[in-house]
Amino acid sequence: MGTGRRTLKIVTGVSGSPKIYAAAVDPTTSTLADALEVARLAEEHRFAALFAADLLSFGAQGAIGAQEPLIFLSALSAVTRHVGLIATVTSTFHHPYNLARLFGTLDHVSNGRSAWNVVTSSVGEENYGGELPSPEQRYARAGESIEVVRALFDSWRAGALVPDGLGDVVFDAEQVRSIDHVGQHFSVRGPLNIPPLPQRWPVQFQAGQSAGGVELGARYAEVVFTSLATLDDALGYAKRIRTRAAELGRPDGLPLIFSSLHATYGATEAEARLLVRERAESTDFDAGRAALADMFGGGIDLSELPLDQPIPDKLLPESSTVHRRRGRVEIFTALARSGRTLRELIIAAKDTGHWAQAGTPEQLADAIQERYDAGVLDLIGLGGLDDPRTRDFLLNGLVPELRRRGIVGSDHLGATFRENLELPPLPAPAE
Repeated sequence: MGTGRRTLKIVTGVSGSPKIYAAAVDPTTSTLADALEVARLAEEHRFAALFAADLLSFGAQGAIGAQEPLIFLSALSAVTRHVGLIATVTSTFHHPYNLARLFGTLDHVSNGRSAWNVVTSSVGEENYGGELPSPEQRYARAGESIEVVRALFDSWRAGALVPDGLGDVVFDAEQVRSIDHVGQHFSVRGPLNIPPLPQRWPVQFQAGQSAGGVELGARYAEVVFTSLATLDDALGYAKRIRTRAAELGRPDGLPLIFSSLHATYGATEAEARLLVRERAESTDFDAGRAALADMFGGGIDLSELPLDQPIPDKLLPESSTVHRRRGRVEIFTALARSGRTLRELIIAAKDTGHWAQAGTPEQLADAIQERYDAGVLDLIGLGGLDDPRTRDFLLNGLVPELRRRGIVGSDHLGATFRENLELPPLPAPAE
C-alpha cells in the first residue's frame, strides 16, 4: 500500500476456553495448557497481543472457563517476548492503589507489554458486598480510578533511579512524591511502592459503548474495544468518539478502534454459507430466548413470543432505564426496531452484537480491508488458534493475505507494546 499508515494489529484471546474445565480434572495438565499453545502461535506469527476477558460471577451459563486475567497473563509473559498482554479488569470492584501495583508488576515482569482494558462491570455485585452502582456512578469511579493509577505511576520522578555506571543504581528518595489524592471515591496518599514502569503507563484500553462509555473512552482510552456489527456502525461510532476526543485535546487518531471479528471460514463461499446455516439450525431457541433477553438488560420476557415475528416495540426497553450493559441494549434494540424477527435476533445474539462475517480468507480480507481503508479499524480480534480447522484458515489463509496486501505488518516494531501499537507519546508528567 505504501501509505505510511499504521498497520492493522492482530489480537487473539487466551481466556474463557471450555477446555480449562477438562484440564482442571486432569492432574497431569495445567489449566494454562491451551493458552500456552495459543500464546506460542501468536508469538511465532507476530500477532500484536493476547487478550484476556473476565467474568465476575458464575452466571446461568457457568464461568465459561474464565480465570483471573492478571495472574493468567503474568504466567504467559514468561513464555513470550513480544506480544502485548491485555487484561480486562473492572474499576468498579478494585481499588486504584491495588490496580497500580498489579498492572505495574505485569509491566515489569513482561518488560513493558502490559495493557489495562478497563470495564465498569454489569454483573458480580453479589460477590462484593453491595448493590451495583448506576452506570453514571460506575463511569465516574472508572475515570477517577484511571486518574489515580496514572498519578501513582508518575509518583517516581525523573532522577529517582540513576545508573551508577557499575551495574547498579543510585536511589534518590526525594524524587518519589506522594500524590495526596482526595476525590469523590478515593483517598490515596501514595506514592507507589514499585519502581517506574518500562512503558511509564500500561496501554489504556476501554470497553463500553453507551454515552458514558464513549465519554470515558474519548477522555482516557488509547484503544477502545467495540461491538460494531456493520460498517455504518463503525463509521458512526468512530466519528462520535474521535470528535469528542479532539474536543478534549487528545492527539489526532485517538482512540484507536479495536473490533473483534467473528469469522466463519470456508474453502469456498458455498462452504462458508453452509456452515453459517448449520450453526443457525443448531440453535437452542429456548436457551436463546434467555440469552437474547440478557442482551436487552434482563428485564424483558420473550418466553411466549412467536419466533417468526418481530418483538413488539412496547416490550423494548429504553436504554436510559437499564442498569446493566447499556451499549449492548442499544445495539439489540436497534436491531429489533429494524424489523428482525425473534428467531433472527436469537441467532444474532450468538455473536453478542459483534462483527460477524463468513467467506473464504480472501473474502474476509476484503471485509477487513474495507474497514481498515475507512479508518475505523486499527486492531482486530481474530480467534480460533485453539482449533485445528480455524487455525489453518487463519494462519495459512487470512493472515498471509492481509500481509500480502500490506495491511498487517510482518514483525513487531519495538520492545514495548506501546511501541508496537505505534501510539503517540504520552503527555508530560504533571509537576
